Amino acid sequence: MNTEDLMNAETMNSLMQRVIDAGSSVVLAAVIFIVGMIVAGAVRRAVRGSAGKSKRIDSTLANFFSSIAYYGIMAVVLIAVLERFGVETTSLVAALGAATLAIGLALQGTLSNLAAGVMIIFFRPYSLGDFVEIAGQSGSVKDITLFTTVLATGDNKRIIVPNGNAWGDVITNYSVNGTRRVDFTFSIDYGDDIGTAMGIIQDTLRADTRVHKDPDIFTGVTTHGGSSVDIVTRAWCDGGDYWGIYFDAMKNVKEAFDAKGISIPYPHQVNINRKG
Repeated sequence: MNTEDLMNAETMNSLMQRVIDAGSSVVLAAVIFIVGMIVAGAVRRAVRGSAGKSKRIDSTLANFFSSIAYYGIMAVVLIAVLERFGVETTSLVAALGAATLAIGLALQGTLSNLAAGVMIIFFRPYSLGDFVEIAGQSGSVKDITLFTTVLATGDNKRIIVPNGNAWGDVITNYSVNGTRRVDFTFSIDYGDDIGTAMGIIQDTLRADTRVHKDPDIFTGVTTHGGSSVDIVTRAWCDGGDYWGIYFDAMKNVKEAFDAKGISIPYPHQVNINRKG
C-alpha cells in the first residue's frame, strides 16, 4: 500500500471516528433530554402531591412549587445537553448575561406577567376554586401559572387572563368570605300598602331556611319612582346559596304579592286627544 492509500485510509478512519463521535453525542444528548423530561415531570407530580397533602400549603402554592421544580430541572438538563455538543456553558452564561437587557426590553410584558404571577402566588388575592372578577372577566379559578390565570365561566368557557392584567386591575373575590348579602329591589303600586308589602317580603324570605336569621332581613323604601314605590331588601346567606336564594325569592315574592293583592306596576302611557 503506497503513501497516498495510507493517507486516504487515515482520512477515512478519522472521518468515520468523527461521525461516530457526533452520532454518539446526539444519541446521548437525546437520552439525557428524554430522561430529564421524565424526571422533571415525575418530580413535578411528586412535589404537587406532597405539597397538596400538607394542611399548611394550599393547591395554589402546590402548583407554584411544582412549576419551579420542573423548570429548574429542565434548565439543568438543557445545560447538560449543550455540554454534549461542546458548548462552553460558562461562555453561554456570559452571553446570556450580556443579552439580558435586550431580552428584558423585548419581553417587558412577559416579565411583568411573571412578576405579577409571583405577587399573586405569595399574596394570594384568590386561590384555585374561587369565583372572581379580574380584568373585567368573571369565572372560577381553574389554574394559576407564573404567567397567566385560567378562569372557567358559568357557561363553561375558558378565559386566560395575563397575570399582569389581573394584578394591575381591581380584583373582586366572591368566595373568600363565607357569607354574602343578597340585595333585592321590589316595586309596588302607589295605591298598595307599603307595610303589608314589606311584611310579605320578609315572611317569604324567612320561610327560606338558607336565609340567615342574624343579621336580620332589612327592608326599606328606596325610591319614589315615576310609576312605583321601590322597596330595597337585604338578606344574608352562605356564599354558595346566593343565586339559589335570589332566583327563588324573585319567584316566591311575586306569587305572594299576587295572592295578597299587591300589584307590581309597569310604565303606563296615556294618550290625550284634543278637539279643534
